Amino acid sequence: MKFLFDMLPVILFFGIYKYGESHQEWAHGLVTDYLGVLISGGAVPASQSPILLATAVTILATVLQIAYLLARRRKVDGMLWVSLGVVAVAGGATIYFHDDTFIKWKPTILYWAFGAALLFAHLVYRKNLMRSALGGAMSLPEAVWTRVLYAWVAFFVALGVLNLLMAFVVFEGDTGAWVSFKLFGISGILFAFIIIQSLMLSKHIQEDAPNGN
Repeated sequence: MKFLFDMLPVILFFGIYKYGESHQEWAHGLVTDYLGVLISGGAVPASQSPILLATAVTILATVLQIAYLLARRRKVDGMLWVSLGVVAVAGGATIYFHDDTFIKWKPTILYWAFGAALLFAHLVYRKNLMRSALGGAMSLPEAVWTRVLYAWVAFFVALGVLNLLMAFVVFEGDTGAWVSFKLFGISGILFAFIIIQSLMLSKHIQEDAPNGN
C-alpha cells in the first residue's frame, strides 16, 4: 500500500497523459478553462494540452499526499517534501512556458537530489540514511552498510543520466514514449536493482546470523 501511495503521482501522470493524448479536445478544454491564467500567452495548441494537464494533476496529487499525511498526524518523509518542491518548480515552469523540457528534467533532478542527500548526510553528519531506513529489517556490518549507501548514490546518479538520455536522445520529440518509460521503464529498473541488491545482501545476513544448536 505504501508503494502504491508513493507511486500515485507517477501513475496519475501516466494515466492522465495517455487519456488526454487520445482525447485532445477534452484535455484542451480543461487546460484552457483551468490553467489558462497560468500559461504564458494564455493559450496553447491542443497537442500540448495532455502534458500540461498531466503535470498539473501530478502537482495536485503530491500536495494532496502531504495534506493527507498531515491530517492523519503521520510523518511526512523529507524526500516527499523534496519531491513536492521539485515537481512544483519543474511542473510550474512546464505549465507557464508550455514546454515539456522542464518536466522531463524533473525525475533527473529528483534522483540526483536523493543521491546528494545520502552522500551529504554520510560525509558531513556521519549518518548512513540507508541504515536508518533499513536497519530495523536487517543487521549488516558497518562496511556493508557503507557499500549499500554508495551503491544507491551511484544508482540515483545513473538513473538521472538515463532519464535524460531517454527523454532527449532516444525518445526525442516523442513525449508519449518517454511518459511510458517513466512509469514502466524506471519502475522496472528500480525493482531489478532492489532484487539484485537484496540477493547480494542476503549472503551477509546469513553469514552474520547466529548459529543455532
